[in-house]
Amino acid sequence: MKLSDYVALFLKTKVDTVFCVTGGCIVHLIDSVAKVNLHYLPMQHEQNCAFAADAYSRIHGFGAVLTTSGPGATNLLTGVCSSFYDSVPVLYITGQVPSNHLKKGGERQIGFQETDVLSIFRSVTKYVAQIRNPAFIRYELEKAFYIANEGRKGPVLLDICDDVQRAEIDPEKLVPHRPHSNPALPLDIEPVIRMIEESERPLFIFGAGAKEAELEKLILKYHIPFTLTWGAIERFETDHPLFAGTFGVSSTRSGNFAVQNADLLVCLGTRLDTHETGSNYKDFAPRAKKIIVDIDKEEQAKYERRGLDAVLITADAKLVVEEMLKHDPKPSSRQWIERIQNWRMKYPVVTEEDRKQDVCINPYVFMETLGRVADQDAIIVADSGSTNGWAAQAFNIKHHKIIHAWNHSPMGYGLPAGIGAAMASKKQIIVIAGDGGFQMSLPELATLVRHQINLKIFVMNNHGYGMIKGTQDSWLDKRYNASSVACGLPDIDFMNIARAYGLAVCNLDVDLKADLKAIFETPGPVLVNVNMKSKMQIAPKLLYGSRFEDLSPKLPEEELKENMC
Repeated sequence: MKLSDYVALFLKTKVDTVFCVTGGCIVHLIDSVAKVNLHYLPMQHEQNCAFAADAYSRIHGFGAVLTTSGPGATNLLTGVCSSFYDSVPVLYITGQVPSNHLKKGGERQIGFQETDVLSIFRSVTKYVAQIRNPAFIRYELEKAFYIANEGRKGPVLLDICDDVQRAEIDPEKLVPHRPHSNPALPLDIEPVIRMIEESERPLFIFGAGAKEAELEKLILKYHIPFTLTWGAIERFETDHPLFAGTFGVSSTRSGNFAVQNADLLVCLGTRLDTHETGSNYKDFAPRAKKIIVDIDKEEQAKYERRGLDAVLITADAKLVVEEMLKHDPKPSSRQWIERIQNWRMKYPVVTEEDRKQDVCINPYVFMETLGRVADQDAIIVADSGSTNGWAAQAFNIKHHKIIHAWNHSPMGYGLPAGIGAAMASKKQIIVIAGDGGFQMSLPELATLVRHQINLKIFVMNNHGYGMIKGTQDSWLDKRYNASSVACGLPDIDFMNIARAYGLAVCNLDVDLKADLKAIFETPGPVLVNVNMKSKMQIAPKLLYGSRFEDLSPKLPEEELKENMC
Protein backbone atom coordinates (compact mmCIF):
# COMPACT_ATOMS: atom_id res chain seq x y z
CA MET A 1 0.00 0.00 0.00
CA LYS A 2 1.15 3.53 -0.73
CA LEU A 3 1.86 5.31 2.55
CA SER A 4 -0.22 8.37 1.64
CA ASP A 5 -3.22 6.04 1.10
CA TYR A 6 -2.72 4.68 4.62
CA VAL A 7 -2.73 8.22 6.06
CA ALA A 8 -5.88 9.08 4.13
CA LEU A 9 -7.69 5.99 5.43
CA PHE A 10 -6.65 6.91 8.98
CA LEU A 11 -8.02 10.43 8.54
CA LYS A 12 -11.28 9.03 7.17
CA THR A 13 -11.90 7.33 10.53
CA LYS A 14 -11.58 10.66 12.35
CA VAL A 15 -13.11 13.41 10.17
CA ASP A 16 -15.61 13.94 7.35
CA THR A 17 -13.73 16.87 5.75
CA VAL A 18 -10.06 17.74 5.39
CA PHE A 19 -9.08 21.39 4.75
CA CYS A 20 -6.14 21.92 2.43
CA VAL A 21 -4.05 24.09 0.14
CA THR A 22 -2.10 22.07 -2.38
CA GLY A 23 1.63 22.24 -3.07
CA GLY A 24 4.53 20.17 -4.35
CA CYS A 25 5.14 18.30 -1.10
CA ILE A 26 1.51 17.49 -0.27
CA VAL A 27 0.07 16.43 -3.63
CA HIS A 28 0.37 12.72 -2.86
CA LEU A 29 -1.58 13.01 0.38
CA ILE A 30 -4.35 15.09 -1.21
CA ASP A 31 -4.56 12.64 -4.09
CA SER A 32 -4.93 9.79 -1.60
CA VAL A 33 -7.64 11.64 0.31
CA ALA A 34 -9.58 11.93 -2.93
CA LYS A 35 -8.90 8.26 -3.75
CA VAL A 36 -10.50 7.03 -0.50
CA ASN A 37 -13.51 9.35 -1.00
CA LEU A 38 -12.75 11.55 1.99
CA HIS A 39 -14.13 15.03 1.29
CA TYR A 40 -11.46 17.70 0.99
CA LEU A 41 -12.05 21.45 0.78
CA PRO A 42 -9.35 23.44 -1.02
CA MET A 43 -9.07 26.93 0.46
CA GLN A 44 -7.26 30.05 -0.65
CA HIS A 45 -4.76 30.43 2.20
CA GLU A 46 -3.25 28.01 4.70
CA GLN A 47 -4.07 30.28 7.65
CA ASN A 48 -7.72 30.03 6.69
CA CYS A 49 -7.43 26.22 6.51
CA ALA A 50 -6.27 26.28 10.12
CA PHE A 51 -9.14 28.57 11.16
CA ALA A 52 -11.64 26.35 9.35
CA ALA A 53 -10.31 23.16 10.97
CA ASP A 54 -10.34 24.86 14.38
CA ALA A 55 -14.04 25.73 14.06
CA TYR A 56 -14.81 22.31 12.57
CA SER A 57 -13.22 20.66 15.61
CA ARG A 58 -15.18 22.83 18.05
CA ILE A 59 -18.33 21.26 16.58
CA HIS A 60 -17.23 17.83 15.32
CA GLY A 61 -14.63 17.10 18.04
CA PHE A 62 -11.53 16.83 15.84
CA GLY A 63 -10.19 18.55 12.71
CA ALA A 64 -7.50 17.95 10.10
CA VAL A 65 -5.43 20.09 7.71
CA LEU A 66 -3.07 19.25 4.85
CA THR A 67 -0.54 21.81 3.55
CA THR A 68 2.78 21.78 1.77
CA SER A 69 6.26 22.57 3.09
CA GLY A 70 7.91 25.93 3.73
CA PRO A 71 5.43 28.81 3.40
CA GLY A 72 2.55 26.34 3.28
CA ALA A 73 3.52 25.22 6.78
CA THR A 74 4.47 28.58 8.25
CA ASN A 75 1.20 30.14 7.07
CA LEU A 76 -0.58 27.81 9.51
CA LEU A 77 0.99 29.34 12.60
CA THR A 78 -1.72 31.83 13.62
CA GLY A 79 -4.43 29.20 13.31
CA VAL A 80 -2.40 26.64 15.25
CA CYS A 81 -1.99 29.19 18.04
CA SER A 82 -5.75 29.70 18.09
CA SER A 83 -6.31 25.97 18.65
CA PHE A 84 -3.51 25.69 21.20
CA TYR A 85 -4.66 28.52 23.46
CA ASP A 86 -8.29 27.32 23.39
CA SER A 87 -7.39 23.61 23.81
CA VAL A 88 -8.91 22.51 20.49
CA PRO A 89 -7.72 19.14 19.02
CA VAL A 90 -6.59 19.48 15.40
CA LEU A 91 -4.14 17.37 13.39
CA TYR A 92 -1.97 19.43 11.06
CA ILE A 93 -0.06 17.44 8.44
CA THR A 94 2.60 19.34 6.54
CA GLY A 95 4.51 18.00 3.58
CA GLN A 96 8.29 18.22 3.76
CA VAL A 97 11.09 17.99 1.23
CA PRO A 98 12.47 14.48 0.49
CA SER A 99 14.43 13.12 3.43
CA ASN A 100 17.73 13.17 1.52
CA HIS A 101 17.24 16.92 0.94
CA LEU A 102 16.94 17.78 4.65
CA LYS A 103 19.73 19.85 6.11
CA LYS A 104 22.10 17.96 8.38
CA GLY A 105 24.12 20.70 10.06
CA GLY A 106 24.15 24.49 10.29
CA GLU A 107 22.98 25.15 6.73
CA ARG A 108 19.98 27.41 6.37
CA GLN A 109 18.33 25.29 3.72
CA ILE A 110 19.08 22.47 1.30
CA GLY A 111 15.76 21.36 -0.20
CA PHE A 112 13.62 23.91 -2.03
CA GLN A 113 11.08 25.35 0.45
CA GLU A 114 12.65 23.38 3.28
CA THR A 115 11.80 24.86 6.70
CA ASP A 116 12.45 23.57 10.22
CA VAL A 117 8.76 23.17 11.01
CA LEU A 118 9.30 21.32 14.29
CA SER A 119 11.20 24.17 15.94
CA ILE A 120 8.64 26.75 14.82
CA PHE A 121 5.58 24.86 16.07
CA ARG A 122 6.89 23.07 19.15
CA SER A 123 5.84 25.79 21.62
CA VAL A 124 2.25 26.01 20.32
CA THR A 125 1.36 22.34 19.88
CA LYS A 126 1.03 19.39 22.24
CA TYR A 127 3.18 17.23 19.96
CA VAL A 128 5.25 17.62 16.79
CA ALA A 129 7.17 14.99 14.87
CA GLN A 130 8.90 14.64 11.52
CA ILE A 131 8.40 11.32 9.75
CA ARG A 132 11.44 10.17 7.79
CA ASN A 133 10.94 6.42 8.22
CA PRO A 134 7.80 4.89 6.65
CA ALA A 135 7.73 2.11 9.25
CA PHE A 136 6.64 4.58 11.94
CA ILE A 137 3.65 6.13 10.17
CA ARG A 138 1.03 4.17 12.13
CA TYR A 139 2.79 4.85 15.43
CA GLU A 140 3.01 8.60 14.81
CA LEU A 141 -0.57 8.96 13.57
CA GLU A 142 -2.01 7.08 16.53
CA LYS A 143 0.26 8.88 19.00
CA ALA A 144 -0.62 12.30 17.61
CA PHE A 145 -4.36 11.58 17.75
CA TYR A 146 -4.08 10.26 21.31
CA ILE A 147 -2.09 13.25 22.56
CA ALA A 148 -4.42 15.75 20.86
CA ASN A 149 -7.40 14.34 22.77
CA GLU A 150 -5.79 13.31 26.08
CA GLY A 151 -5.99 15.54 29.16
CA ARG A 152 -6.03 19.20 28.19
CA LYS A 153 -6.73 18.89 24.49
CA GLY A 154 -4.85 20.72 21.75
CA PRO A 155 -3.29 20.70 18.28
CA VAL A 156 -0.58 18.33 17.02
CA LEU A 157 1.56 18.46 13.89
CA LEU A 158 3.17 15.76 11.76
CA ASP A 159 5.73 16.79 9.13
CA ILE A 160 5.93 14.02 6.51
CA CYS A 161 8.74 13.95 3.97
CA ASP A 162 7.73 13.72 0.31
CA ASP A 163 9.58 10.44 -0.34
CA VAL A 164 7.95 8.92 2.75
CA GLN A 165 4.51 9.80 1.40
CA ARG A 166 5.35 7.93 -1.81
CA ALA A 167 6.79 4.85 -0.07
CA GLU A 168 5.21 1.39 -0.28
CA ILE A 169 4.33 -0.14 3.09
CA ASP A 170 2.81 -3.32 4.51
CA PRO A 171 0.11 -2.17 6.98
CA GLU A 172 0.35 -5.50 8.85
CA LYS A 173 3.97 -4.80 9.78
CA LEU A 174 3.53 -1.23 11.04
CA VAL A 175 4.38 -0.38 14.65
CA PRO A 176 1.30 0.64 16.71
CA HIS A 177 1.20 3.23 19.48
CA ARG A 178 0.30 1.85 22.90
CA PRO A 179 -0.32 4.69 25.35
CA HIS A 180 0.61 4.24 28.98
CA SER A 181 -2.41 4.10 31.24
CA ASN A 182 -2.38 6.69 34.00
CA PRO A 183 -4.87 5.67 36.69
CA ALA A 184 -6.86 8.60 38.00
CA LEU A 185 -5.78 9.78 41.44
CA PRO A 186 -8.45 9.75 44.15
CA LEU A 187 -10.23 13.08 44.47
CA ASP A 188 -10.62 14.76 47.82
CA ILE A 189 -13.42 17.30 47.44
CA GLU A 190 -14.29 17.52 51.13
CA PRO A 191 -12.66 20.99 51.34
CA VAL A 192 -14.92 22.13 48.47
CA ILE A 193 -18.08 20.90 50.16
CA ARG A 194 -17.04 22.35 53.53
CA MET A 195 -16.25 25.77 52.05
CA ILE A 196 -19.59 25.82 50.19
CA GLU A 197 -21.41 24.93 53.43
CA GLU A 198 -19.65 27.79 55.25
CA SER A 199 -20.29 30.42 52.58
CA GLU A 200 -23.14 32.93 52.44
CA ARG A 201 -22.59 34.24 48.91
CA PRO A 202 -21.08 31.42 46.78
CA LEU A 203 -20.66 31.73 43.03
CA PHE A 204 -19.73 29.11 40.44
CA ILE A 205 -17.46 30.12 37.55
CA PHE A 206 -17.68 27.68 34.64
CA GLY A 207 -15.01 27.70 31.94
CA ALA A 208 -14.49 25.82 28.68
CA GLY A 209 -12.81 22.96 30.54
CA ALA A 210 -16.10 22.21 32.32
CA LYS A 211 -18.39 22.22 29.26
CA GLU A 212 -18.60 18.42 29.15
CA ALA A 213 -19.48 18.14 32.85
CA GLU A 214 -23.04 17.66 34.12
CA LEU A 215 -23.42 21.31 35.00
CA GLU A 216 -27.22 21.36 34.74
CA LYS A 217 -27.43 18.69 37.45
CA LEU A 218 -24.89 20.58 39.55
CA ILE A 219 -26.88 23.81 39.38
CA LEU A 220 -30.15 22.05 40.10
CA LYS A 221 -28.75 20.26 43.14
CA TYR A 222 -26.63 23.06 44.64
CA HIS A 223 -28.84 26.00 43.63
CA ILE A 224 -25.79 28.28 43.50
CA PRO A 225 -25.68 31.19 41.03
CA PHE A 226 -23.06 31.02 38.32
CA THR A 227 -21.19 33.00 35.72
CA LEU A 228 -19.48 31.86 32.53
CA THR A 229 -16.20 32.60 30.81
CA TRP A 230 -16.47 33.48 27.13
CA GLY A 231 -15.15 30.01 26.24
CA ALA A 232 -18.21 28.46 27.92
CA ILE A 233 -20.70 31.17 27.05
CA GLU A 234 -23.09 28.94 25.10
CA ARG A 235 -23.27 26.33 27.89
CA PHE A 236 -26.47 27.84 29.42
CA GLU A 237 -29.29 29.99 28.17
CA THR A 238 -28.72 33.69 28.82
CA ASP A 239 -32.07 33.89 30.63
CA HIS A 240 -31.27 31.14 33.15
CA PRO A 241 -32.54 32.42 36.54
CA LEU A 242 -29.24 31.59 38.30
CA PHE A 243 -26.99 33.15 35.64
CA ALA A 244 -25.28 36.26 36.97
CA GLY A 245 -24.13 37.46 33.54
CA THR A 246 -20.65 37.18 32.09
CA PHE A 247 -17.74 38.70 34.00
CA GLY A 248 -14.39 40.25 33.18
CA VAL A 249 -12.93 43.15 31.24
CA SER A 250 -15.60 43.30 28.49
CA SER A 251 -18.63 41.73 30.09
CA THR A 252 -21.60 42.79 32.26
CA ARG A 253 -22.01 44.90 35.37
CA SER A 254 -24.11 42.18 37.00
CA GLY A 255 -21.44 39.53 36.48
CA ASN A 256 -18.67 41.73 37.88
CA PHE A 257 -20.81 42.79 40.84
CA ALA A 258 -21.53 39.12 41.59
CA VAL A 259 -17.83 38.25 41.50
CA GLN A 260 -16.84 41.21 43.68
CA ASN A 261 -19.55 40.55 46.28
CA ALA A 262 -19.14 36.77 46.47
CA ASP A 263 -17.53 35.27 49.58
CA LEU A 264 -16.62 32.06 47.70
CA LEU A 265 -15.71 31.40 44.07
CA VAL A 266 -15.76 27.80 42.86
CA CYS A 267 -13.97 27.94 39.51
CA LEU A 268 -14.34 24.86 37.30
CA GLY A 269 -12.37 24.39 34.08
CA THR A 270 -11.05 27.94 33.72
CA ARG A 271 -7.52 29.26 33.91
CA LEU A 272 -8.75 32.72 34.98
CA ASP A 273 -6.87 34.68 32.35
CA THR A 274 -6.36 38.44 32.57
CA HIS A 275 -9.38 39.14 30.38
CA GLU A 276 -11.47 37.51 33.09
CA THR A 277 -9.72 38.85 36.20
CA GLY A 278 -8.26 42.16 35.07
CA SER A 279 -4.54 42.84 35.19
CA ASN A 280 -4.19 42.60 38.99
CA TYR A 281 -5.26 39.43 40.82
CA LYS A 282 -5.38 41.36 44.11
CA ASP A 283 -8.36 43.40 42.88
CA PHE A 284 -10.23 40.29 41.70
CA ALA A 285 -12.92 39.09 44.14
CA PRO A 286 -11.02 40.36 47.21
CA ARG A 287 -13.85 39.32 49.55
CA ALA A 288 -13.95 35.72 48.28
CA LYS A 289 -12.17 32.52 49.14
CA LYS A 290 -11.32 30.71 45.93
CA ILE A 291 -11.36 27.11 44.75
CA ILE A 292 -9.84 26.50 41.30
CA VAL A 293 -10.26 23.19 39.47
CA ASP A 294 -8.04 22.84 36.39
CA ILE A 295 -6.67 19.80 34.57
CA ASP A 296 -3.36 21.56 33.78
CA LYS A 297 -0.82 21.61 36.62
CA GLU A 298 1.20 24.35 34.90
CA GLU A 299 -1.81 26.67 34.94
CA GLN A 300 -2.31 25.90 38.63
CA ALA A 301 1.32 26.73 39.43
CA LYS A 302 0.98 30.31 38.18
CA TYR A 303 -1.38 31.47 40.92
CA GLU A 304 1.17 31.49 43.73
CA ARG A 305 3.67 33.29 41.50
CA ARG A 306 1.07 35.94 40.69
CA GLY A 307 -0.21 36.42 44.21
CA LEU A 308 -3.59 34.66 44.10
CA ASP A 309 -4.42 32.60 47.18
CA ALA A 310 -6.67 29.63 46.36
CA VAL A 311 -7.44 26.00 47.08
CA LEU A 312 -6.14 24.24 43.95
CA ILE A 313 -7.52 20.94 42.67
CA THR A 314 -5.63 19.63 39.64
CA ALA A 315 -8.15 17.34 37.98
CA ASP A 316 -10.67 17.05 35.15
CA ALA A 317 -13.61 19.30 36.03
CA LYS A 318 -15.98 16.62 34.73
CA LEU A 319 -14.75 14.17 37.38
CA VAL A 320 -14.91 16.79 40.12
CA VAL A 321 -18.54 17.55 39.24
CA GLU A 322 -19.34 13.83 39.37
CA GLU A 323 -17.98 13.73 42.93
CA MET A 324 -19.81 16.91 43.93
CA LEU A 325 -23.10 15.40 42.77
CA LYS A 326 -22.71 12.72 45.45
CA HIS A 327 -23.16 15.37 48.17
CA ASP A 328 -26.18 17.34 49.36
CA PRO A 329 -25.02 20.80 50.52
CA LYS A 330 -27.28 23.64 51.57
CA PRO A 331 -28.59 25.85 48.73
CA SER A 332 -27.66 29.51 48.37
CA SER A 333 -29.69 32.05 50.30
CA ARG A 334 -32.69 33.49 48.51
CA GLN A 335 -31.39 36.98 49.35
CA TRP A 336 -28.12 36.38 47.48
CA ILE A 337 -29.89 35.02 44.41
CA GLU A 338 -32.40 37.88 44.38
CA ARG A 339 -29.60 40.43 44.60
CA ILE A 340 -27.96 38.96 41.52
CA GLN A 341 -31.27 38.91 39.66
CA ASN A 342 -31.84 42.57 40.60
CA TRP A 343 -28.42 43.52 39.19
CA ARG A 344 -29.30 41.87 35.90
CA MET A 345 -32.60 43.78 35.68
CA LYS A 346 -31.11 47.09 36.81
CA TYR A 347 -28.09 46.99 34.50
CA PRO A 348 -29.15 45.43 31.17
CA VAL A 349 -26.53 45.23 28.44
CA VAL A 350 -28.82 46.84 25.85
CA THR A 351 -29.77 50.25 27.24
CA GLU A 352 -32.61 52.61 26.43
CA GLU A 353 -30.04 54.96 24.91
CA ASP A 354 -29.00 52.15 22.55
CA ARG A 355 -32.61 51.65 21.48
CA LYS A 356 -33.12 55.36 20.79
CA GLN A 357 -30.24 55.55 18.30
CA ASP A 358 -31.77 56.38 14.91
CA VAL A 359 -28.62 57.00 12.84
CA CYS A 360 -26.85 53.86 11.59
CA ILE A 361 -27.16 50.49 13.32
CA ASN A 362 -26.47 50.19 17.04
CA PRO A 363 -24.39 46.99 17.54
CA TYR A 364 -26.07 46.08 20.83
CA VAL A 365 -29.55 46.35 19.38
CA PHE A 366 -28.34 44.39 16.35
CA MET A 367 -26.99 41.52 18.48
CA GLU A 368 -30.13 41.43 20.58
CA THR A 369 -32.38 41.35 17.51
CA LEU A 370 -30.21 38.79 15.74
CA GLY A 371 -30.60 36.48 18.73
CA ARG A 372 -34.38 36.69 18.40
CA VAL A 373 -34.57 36.20 14.62
CA ALA A 374 -31.90 33.52 14.11
CA ASP A 375 -32.71 29.84 14.52
CA GLN A 376 -32.69 28.92 18.19
CA ASP A 377 -29.88 26.40 17.58
CA ALA A 378 -27.90 28.48 15.07
CA ILE A 379 -24.10 28.52 15.17
CA ILE A 380 -22.67 32.03 15.54
CA VAL A 381 -19.07 32.54 14.42
CA ALA A 382 -17.56 35.81 15.62
CA ASP A 383 -14.44 37.51 14.32
CA SER A 384 -12.00 39.42 16.50
CA GLY A 385 -12.26 42.92 17.96
CA SER A 386 -15.35 44.67 19.23
CA THR A 387 -17.48 42.22 17.24
CA ASN A 388 -16.98 39.24 19.56
CA GLY A 389 -17.36 41.54 22.59
CA TRP A 390 -20.75 42.81 21.42
CA ALA A 391 -21.85 39.26 20.60
CA ALA A 392 -20.73 37.88 23.98
CA GLN A 393 -22.47 40.68 25.84
CA ALA A 394 -25.75 41.13 23.98
CA PHE A 395 -26.60 38.00 21.97
CA ASN A 396 -29.38 36.20 23.84
CA ILE A 397 -28.31 32.55 23.84
CA LYS A 398 -30.92 29.81 23.70
CA HIS A 399 -29.51 26.62 22.20
CA HIS A 400 -26.97 28.47 20.09
CA LYS A 401 -23.29 27.72 19.80
CA ILE A 402 -20.90 30.69 19.84
CA ILE A 403 -17.54 30.11 18.15
CA HIS A 404 -14.52 32.37 18.38
CA ALA A 405 -10.78 31.89 18.92
CA TRP A 406 -11.24 33.38 22.38
CA ASN A 407 -7.67 33.56 23.64
CA HIS A 408 -5.58 34.21 20.52
CA SER A 409 -8.38 36.23 18.91
CA PRO A 410 -6.93 36.84 15.42
CA MET A 411 -8.52 39.21 12.96
CA GLY A 412 -9.77 37.32 9.92
CA TYR A 413 -10.98 34.26 11.86
CA GLY A 414 -14.71 34.70 11.17
CA LEU A 415 -15.21 33.84 7.48
CA PRO A 416 -12.93 30.77 7.25
CA ALA A 417 -14.15 29.53 10.64
CA GLY A 418 -17.71 29.91 9.36
CA ILE A 419 -16.78 27.72 6.39
CA GLY A 420 -15.34 25.14 8.78
CA ALA A 421 -18.50 25.25 10.91
CA ALA A 422 -20.63 24.70 7.80
CA MET A 423 -18.61 21.57 6.97
CA ALA A 424 -19.26 20.21 10.47
CA SER A 425 -22.96 21.05 10.83
CA LYS A 426 -26.13 21.47 8.77
CA LYS A 427 -27.48 24.04 11.21
CA GLN A 428 -27.84 27.73 10.34
CA ILE A 429 -24.35 29.32 10.30
CA ILE A 430 -24.00 33.06 10.93
CA VAL A 431 -20.69 34.91 10.64
CA ILE A 432 -20.27 38.28 12.37
CA ALA A 433 -17.10 40.13 11.41
CA GLY A 434 -15.70 43.62 11.74
CA ASP A 435 -14.69 45.45 8.60
CA GLY A 436 -11.02 45.23 9.60
CA GLY A 437 -11.01 41.50 10.27
CA PHE A 438 -13.16 40.66 7.28
CA GLN A 439 -10.70 42.35 4.94
CA MET A 440 -8.05 39.85 6.09
CA SER A 441 -9.98 36.81 4.86
CA LEU A 442 -11.64 38.15 1.69
CA PRO A 443 -10.13 35.47 -0.61
CA GLU A 444 -12.33 32.83 1.03
CA LEU A 445 -15.37 34.45 -0.59
CA ALA A 446 -14.18 32.50 -3.62
CA THR A 447 -14.38 29.25 -1.62
CA LEU A 448 -17.82 30.24 -0.38
CA VAL A 449 -19.21 30.86 -3.85
CA ARG A 450 -17.45 27.93 -5.55
CA HIS A 451 -19.01 25.48 -3.09
CA GLN A 452 -22.22 27.45 -2.41
CA ILE A 453 -21.74 27.28 1.34
CA ASN A 454 -24.82 28.75 2.99
CA LEU A 455 -23.28 31.36 5.28
CA LYS A 456 -24.98 34.60 6.23
CA ILE A 457 -22.14 37.08 6.80
CA PHE A 458 -22.71 40.31 8.69
CA VAL A 459 -19.89 42.85 8.36
CA MET A 460 -20.07 45.26 11.32
CA ASN A 461 -18.75 48.24 9.40
CA ASN A 462 -17.52 51.06 11.62
CA HIS A 463 -14.99 52.16 8.99
CA GLY A 464 -11.80 51.44 10.90
CA TYR A 465 -10.39 49.47 13.81
CA GLY A 466 -12.93 50.38 16.48
CA MET A 467 -11.38 48.52 19.42
CA ILE A 468 -7.95 50.00 18.70
CA LYS A 469 -9.53 53.43 18.59
CA GLY A 470 -10.85 52.80 22.09
CA THR A 471 -7.32 52.04 23.27
CA GLN A 472 -6.06 55.18 21.55
CA ASP A 473 -8.81 57.16 23.27
CA SER A 474 -7.51 56.00 26.65
CA TRP A 475 -3.77 56.22 26.08
CA LEU A 476 -2.96 58.36 23.03
CA ASP A 477 -5.26 61.38 23.20
CA LYS A 478 -7.45 60.08 20.35
CA ARG A 479 -4.63 59.93 17.80
CA TYR A 480 -6.00 57.24 15.49
CA ASN A 481 -2.79 56.34 13.69
CA ALA A 482 -3.13 53.22 11.50
CA SER A 483 -6.68 52.62 12.81
CA SER A 484 -8.78 55.12 10.85
CA VAL A 485 -9.52 56.13 7.29
CA ALA A 486 -8.11 59.58 8.00
CA CYS A 487 -4.79 57.99 9.03
CA GLY A 488 -4.25 55.56 6.18
CA LEU A 489 -6.82 52.75 6.25
CA PRO A 490 -8.97 52.16 3.15
CA ASP A 491 -12.75 52.52 3.44
CA ILE A 492 -13.79 49.46 1.47
CA ASP A 493 -16.99 48.91 -0.46
CA PHE A 494 -17.56 45.32 0.63
CA MET A 495 -20.81 45.03 -1.30
CA ASN A 496 -19.10 45.65 -4.64
CA ILE A 497 -16.33 43.20 -3.74
CA ALA A 498 -18.90 40.56 -2.80
CA ARG A 499 -20.78 41.14 -6.06
CA ALA A 500 -17.53 40.59 -7.96
CA TYR A 501 -17.21 37.18 -6.31
CA GLY A 502 -20.83 36.40 -7.17
CA LEU A 503 -22.45 36.76 -3.75
CA ALA A 504 -25.88 38.11 -2.96
CA VAL A 505 -25.53 41.34 -0.95
CA CYS A 506 -27.63 43.49 1.33
CA ASN A 507 -27.23 46.80 3.13
CA LEU A 508 -28.88 46.47 6.54
CA ASP A 509 -31.37 49.21 7.39
CA VAL A 510 -32.89 50.37 10.67
CA ASP A 511 -35.87 48.00 10.35
CA LEU A 512 -33.75 45.21 11.75
CA LYS A 513 -36.24 42.45 12.41
CA ALA A 514 -37.91 42.51 8.99
CA ASP A 515 -34.59 42.84 7.17
CA LEU A 516 -32.99 39.98 9.08
CA LYS A 517 -35.91 37.67 8.33
CA ALA A 518 -35.61 38.46 4.62
CA ILE A 519 -31.85 37.81 4.71
CA PHE A 520 -32.28 34.40 6.33
CA GLU A 521 -34.95 33.48 3.78
CA THR A 522 -32.52 34.22 0.92
CA PRO A 523 -30.99 30.95 -0.36
CA GLY A 524 -27.23 30.52 -0.49
CA PRO A 525 -24.46 32.73 0.90
CA VAL A 526 -25.26 36.39 1.55
CA LEU A 527 -23.00 39.28 2.58
CA VAL A 528 -24.66 41.99 4.67
CA ASN A 529 -23.11 45.40 5.26
CA VAL A 530 -24.09 46.61 8.75
CA ASN A 531 -23.36 50.32 8.67
CA MET A 532 -22.41 51.70 12.11
CA LYS A 533 -21.10 54.87 13.64
CA SER A 534 -17.32 55.01 13.43
CA LYS A 535 -16.61 55.28 17.18
CA MET A 536 -18.90 52.61 18.62
CA GLN A 537 -17.20 50.96 21.60
CA ILE A 538 -17.78 48.02 23.93
CA ALA A 539 -19.71 49.19 26.98
CA PRO A 540 -19.52 48.49 29.81
CA LYS A 541 -15.80 47.82 29.92
CA LEU A 542 -13.13 47.67 32.60
CA LEU A 543 -10.50 50.31 31.86
CA TYR A 544 -6.92 49.86 32.98
CA GLY A 545 -6.38 50.99 36.57
CA SER A 546 -10.04 50.80 37.61
CA ARG A 547 -11.35 48.49 40.31
CA PHE A 548 -12.92 45.31 38.94
CA GLU A 549 -16.46 46.43 39.82
CA ASP A 550 -15.95 49.97 38.49
CA LEU A 551 -16.75 49.56 34.78
CA SER A 552 -16.97 52.40 32.28
CA PRO A 553 -19.07 54.35 31.63
CA LYS A 554 -18.68 55.03 35.34
CA LEU A 555 -21.57 54.87 37.77
CA PRO A 556 -21.88 57.63 40.38
CA GLU A 557 -19.67 56.76 43.34
CA GLU A 558 -22.63 56.56 45.70
CA GLU A 559 -24.46 54.13 43.41
CA LEU A 560 -21.32 52.04 43.08
CA LYS A 561 -21.04 51.78 46.88
CA GLU A 562 -24.69 50.71 47.16
CA ASN A 563 -23.92 47.73 44.95
CA MET A 564 -21.13 46.45 47.20
CA CYS A 565 -21.56 44.39 50.37
